Amino acid sequence: MKTGTTIFSDFLKVLGVPHTGEASDKAFRQMSFQTMFGFSRLLNSYSIPTTGVKIQDKNELSKIPVPFMAQEGSGFVIVTSFARDARGAETVNYIEFHKSKSLPLDEFIQNWSGIALLAYPTPDSREPNYTKNHWFEQAEKAKTVTLIILAILLGCYGFIESGLWRHTSTVLLTLVNLAGIGITWLLLLKTLKVHSAAADSICGVIEKHGCDTVLEHKASTFFGLFSWSEVGITYFSLTTLFTMLFPQYLGHLALINGLCLPFTVWSIWYQKFRIKTWCTLCVTTQTLLWLQFFCYLLGGWWHEALPLGGLPFFLMGATYVAVMLMVNRVMTFIKNRSGIKNSSAQ
Repeated sequence: MKTGTTIFSDFLKVLGVPHTGEASDKAFRQMSFQTMFGFSRLLNSYSIPTTGVKIQDKNELSKIPVPFMAQEGSGFVIVTSFARDARGAETVNYIEFHKSKSLPLDEFIQNWSGIALLAYPTPDSREPNYTKNHWFEQAEKAKTVTLIILAILLGCYGFIESGLWRHTSTVLLTLVNLAGIGITWLLLLKTLKVHSAAADSICGVIEKHGCDTVLEHKASTFFGLFSWSEVGITYFSLTTLFTMLFPQYLGHLALINGLCLPFTVWSIWYQKFRIKTWCTLCVTTQTLLWLQFFCYLLGGWWHEALPLGGLPFFLMGATYVAVMLMVNRVMTFIKNRSGIKNSSAQ
């Protein structure tokens, strides 16, 4: 999970105070009351002196030394600077919900309460136990980088050893499979309500918030038992693995892909005529399933799909089901711990 995304972490970053994202986010979420007084106490625990001010004449806003925290509406923002636009009008640059924004001074003042919190970091200002927390943070990053490097190396080895590079169809198929893993992973994050800038940007391509609307619908589950994101990540991950480990059974994989295609037609129909909302990640997943089909067709692997038979085909099917059940158990555990409402109950 991405850390350092709270307003408190943003403020520490702007102030240049040594801190770690996870610890500062945790400290912010443990605040009993998210008020200016609460922020002041929290900053003091980081050895950062603060001063709270209430300005009677809001037009004096630009005279307050930046950066500072301002109460705007029912929330808080971090004012970082003042500037002028192309017409010479004064503007306010600020950070809200981890994003940099800008507003004309007059508009900003309308929602500003007149209350601001100023912070004065010193050379001694830093997160409690910063050295230890920083070491653990770097270790976590190293674990992630190591995992990515090993996955790439193992993938390259499997691709070369299995001979997939010899055929245009299997090269394209591998690229489609990897894209499928990436897209369904983003879909999984959406299902778990984990913020992802990549998922949000892709989801907004066809229709803004379309993915959220579709994934909250009861049709986003398979018979109310598995979310389609669980099915998708299982399908593309195992298909990639089977393709590299057992290239002699590409015909079986082609048949399994064919069995998935009717779902794509139903899903497009359901989004267009029933929900009347488009989920870009879902549509992309369905497109990838059809690209898989054409890759199998291009390579002539459908000729090896029939006659259906043999233990390998049924073992593959059993593996898909077994892994999907495991993924579902893990997802259910995470949802229960996070208090995420199951869309199938809606």
